[in-house]
Amino acid sequence: MFYAADPARLRQDVDSLLASPAFFSHRPKALIAPHAGYVYSGATAGKAFALLRGAGGDITRVVVIGPAHYVALRGIAIPTVGAFETPLGPVEVDRAALMQLNDLPFVRDNDAAHAPEHALEVELPFLQMALGQFRLVPLVVGEATPTQAAAALQRLWGGSETLVVISSDLSHYYDYETARRLDAATAGIIERGEWPQLTSDNACGFLAVAGLLTAAANCGLNARRLALCNSGDTAGGRDRVVGYGAWAF
Repeated sequence: MFYAADPARLRQDVDSLLASPAFFSHRPKALIAPHAGYVYSGATAGKAFALLRGAGGDITRVVVIGPAHYVALRGIAIPTVGAFETPLGPVEVDRAALMQLNDLPFVRDNDAAHAPEHALEVELPFLQMALGQFRLVPLVVGEATPTQAAAALQRLWGGSETLVVISSDLSHYYDYETARRLDAATAGIIERGEWPQLTSDNACGFLAVAGLLTAAANCGLNARRLALCNSGDTAGGRDRVVGYGAWAF
């Protein structure tokens, strides 16, 4: 529903979307990327994931955290499975990393929350193409707090071997000009690290974004904008648009 099912076509599509990286002087520790269909947000996501090319073998673990769109849940859901699979092949789940979250009372096994969820799986082909082999730490955020999201991320933060990817779109279903204003304001909040100002009006993944902003500030990392647009700029009409942004930390 979000990208091509044929492996050759998907590989070609993602390779094209990774072809125009934004300039960034350092390898990122964390990324924020959108998760809509590739025809809508793929070019924006590509700006972020293109920064990872050449990092295969150095980045061996990727934490991907995003919002629950389909299943209502409290806290943060982790899967019990051994791998996620895209048309490009399976991605091993890092079970040992997930065990580091066992004593956090708001983290729970919940395969039902992961089964239909696109927010994480839309990012995987980009990661597969940019990094090759890596272990995945998949987290879906439901009714939680930014502090809880930050606590989970800090447990998994690791060193240069670990990348954090926040999967989130921005404003939803405003007209084009309203969305542009709202998303510009959200971008400013992210870039200033003002996480208490984020709400669901800013981004569907606002809790995960706020958690990242908290964890990043503790490590002295700042957000740099890579791209900002909406579906009215890509493949949709302009009456009801969805906003997309990409940042590197």
